[in-house]
Amino acid sequence: MTVRRATAADFGAIAGLWREFDHEIPPPTHEGPADPDKELAEIAEILEAEIAFVALDDDLKPVGFALARERAPGFGTLTDLFVDREDRRSGVGTELMREVLTAFRERGIEQLDLEVVASNAGARSLYARWGLRDEVVIMTGSIEDLEARLGRQEASSFGSIHIQTDNVSAVELAVRQFVPRLPGGSRGSLLAPPRNGWIGVYDDVCDRNPDMLRRLARELSDRMGSVTLLLGVERDELLRMILFERGRIVDEYLSVPEFYGPLPPGDVVGLAANPRVVSRLTGADSETVRRIAVTASTPADLPPARELLVELAGAMGIAGGEHGFGDAPEISDALRIERG
Repeated sequence: MTVRRATAADFGAIAGLWREFDHEIPPPTHEGPADPDKELAEIAEILEAEIAFVALDDDLKPVGFALARERAPGFGTLTDLFVDREDRRSGVGTELMREVLTAFRERGIEQLDLEVVASNAGARSLYARWGLRDEVVIMTGSIEDLEARLGRQEASSFGSIHIQTDNVSAVELAVRQFVPRLPGGSRGSLLAPPRNGWIGVYDDVCDRNPDMLRRLARELSDRMGSVTLLLGVERDELLRMILFERGRIVDEYLSVPEFYGPLPPGDVVGLAANPRVVSRLTGADSETVRRIAVTASTPADLPPARELLVELAGAMGIAGGEHGFGDAPEISDALRIERG
């Protein structure tokens, strides 16, 4: 295999390889099909005045090419890198890239970039092995789908707290003490009587603000010294579960760990439920918890959050766990704590 500078005389061979590439990789959905005449004109321009290399097999048949250009002083772009299917995994792409890097260095270029479609997994894997990293991610979607999502009513959150105790008076006293401290002006709270060893707490401001739900759960756990469970649906798309013991988080689960933004790998793992801990503290079957409390990269990859909530609450013996303050009045015998 030989790699050499490409010239205008190689246009026909490189154009043929480019057509192979164009048929092999679907175009990005946000751009549509490539314009062959425009693309081939750009190839001819690079062959004439920029950086171009062609790879030849032992029979001097062109089997790959690389095209690059200087886009600004000190910065270059690899516009094309292609090797035909039969000659991949033989080092052709690497040799082409080495020649491009040498040419860039001769021109004083110290930084390069390139574009690759997300569906081209082979190329992305190769570039990652070379040490290239994502710097800009282009996100795309259909107008119809976006209009449908943005046209929905504002996503809502709700949640409940469940304390492992039968002492209703102590829970009521703690709720009366701590809820007024929460910002946001709670209009009231509800206490569900003990069921399966749990007392349920529902509050207006905690329904509207997941941060306040977490804060109240921590306070109640610390005050009661009991295992305390938070169950909540956030923005109609996420299920969150937190287990507290004496005010300390002992396990936390979020169905889409990076929904609110990228996280360190350790934090992503930490937001996956620990079935053994859940089983020890709630009596739930660990295998059932493992089956229900799964994580994904997007809500679309999971069942609806409300369905997951019902399943998980049932596995832990939590009655009324599918409710928030807004619909908790459906729970019979609930104690209402009114506020202004």
